[in-house]
Amino acid sequence: MARLFNRLAIKVLARMQVARYGNKADHWSVIKKKKTHMDKALKHFDEFYGNVYEKSWENIRAALLKEDHKYMAVVNSFSDIDRIKSELESHGAMNLRTIYEIYKEHIDENPSKSDKRKNKQARSQMDSIISDAEISTVQSHYPVNYESSPISLSTNDEAENITVENQGKLQPVEMKSIESNLNKIALDENRIVQPNSGLSGLYEFVPATKIKGMEDWILESQHYGYYKEGADFSGNTEKEVVLTFPQYLNIYTFEESNDSRFPSPKKGSTNVSDYYLLDGASVLPVLALDLQPGDAVLDMCAAPGGKALSILQTLMPRVMIVNDLTKSRVKRINNVINEYVAGIGQWEDRLCVTEQDARFIDEKDMFNKILVDVPCTTDRHVLHSENNNIFKPQRIQERLKLPELQAAILTNALKIISVGGTVVYSTCSLSPIQNDGVVSMALKKVWEETNSIMIVKDMTEALKPLSCLYKFGNFGLKYGHIVIPTLENNWGPMYFCKIVRTR
Repeated sequence: MARLFNRLAIKVLARMQVARYGNKADHWSVIKKKKTHMDKALKHFDEFYGNVYEKSWENIRAALLKEDHKYMAVVNSFSDIDRIKSELESHGAMNLRTIYEIYKEHIDENPSKSDKRKNKQARSQMDSIISDAEISTVQSHYPVNYESSPISLSTNDEAENITVENQGKLQPVEMKSIESNLNKIALDENRIVQPNSGLSGLYEFVPATKIKGMEDWILESQHYGYYKEGADFSGNTEKEVVLTFPQYLNIYTFEESNDSRFPSPKKGSTNVSDYYLLDGASVLPVLALDLQPGDAVLDMCAAPGGKALSILQTLMPRVMIVNDLTKSRVKRINNVINEYVAGIGQWEDRLCVTEQDARFIDEKDMFNKILVDVPCTTDRHVLHSENNNIFKPQRIQERLKLPELQAAILTNALKIISVGGTVVYSTCSLSPIQNDGVVSMALKKVWEETNSIMIVKDMTEALKPLSCLYKFGNFGLKYGHIVIPTLENNWGPMYFCKIVRTR
């Protein structure tokens, strides 16, 4: 009995010690010790992108952290096209080509002196235009004598009414945790990088990162100093006014603020899946290629294969090489092709999947269209997955050297593209260094090493009709265009830049 009593006393004493000296699992000090790779990525983005995108970063951040990701459906041209289109429209989805044509016609018919006024007027009237198109689409699936035809696919939530009395009253102060207070930093306004200040200053302010095994920390800016040389290089630009939609490329989407989910694709009469779901911004680099019949296409870094499959759906390429670096990535490409294209038509002789380092592909003048969707920080992915996260301590050197790798791949693409051919560079990163910075450096290197002349296409005018679905960020970009994630249309980020070789 005494022995049992002693055991109980020891257990009580142990609990008292834990309660006295330990902290609960939800205590801020315990949570702080459990930093994940996703937490590290978010902290890096807060420090870096917070300075670059300033007030816009809060909304971009909220969209990136949202679990629900918005997709578009690329109809499989090797399946039952008419049936698939009809079924998608019955779910309320609309063809992206139709949306583009409606909006472009409206913009062309309503020119004004001021671009600002034109955009405001177009924005206010386009909602009714797209609503009419939606009504027509839905009614086409109902009998003529149907008693109650649907009014519209779109629904607008009633705005909250805020009275003048409430506005004048003092609001209660929100209590914040010690952890959130610790993260508050007094910013030195003199060190904030303005978006229009150029990349020459940006590299100085990339956050430092600790490395295990090192005595101290290492500045990431040390790895970006090389790109300072390309910041002042000025390339040739030329405006492009129209975005071309290939006839057989059918892309379906839901309107703004409609987060409806596409049902899982099924297999049709040809035994391949009906459509492929991909990020809504990922279709833009494919459209920027301006694919034409007989094109010879190279997708340099193709895994997992969504953009390559979208190119195949156009039925335009005479030949297409789909490439990536490792066996595991090449396997992912083959899985997509087997699910959507296998055994259809004569693609065995026209489609080839290769495993090469994109920096050393040397088939010059063989391709007139090259997609360069390079490895990047994958800003959305690293905030939602610990698996192979590039913010792991073991991958820090790889992450720091990403711009160097990206510039080398793009430089090689610009060297091997045929005269008159098009290269589209893209990333799913918000980083100005990985985006415009890499383009600037690659253009400079190609000019110095080959004396080739490259024209960067300014697609601002061509992309305007899609402003109803995409928020194109205006943050002092010199060459490319970037889709910013929003809560209304949660896709992206996606940066892309179209370059044409003229000599």
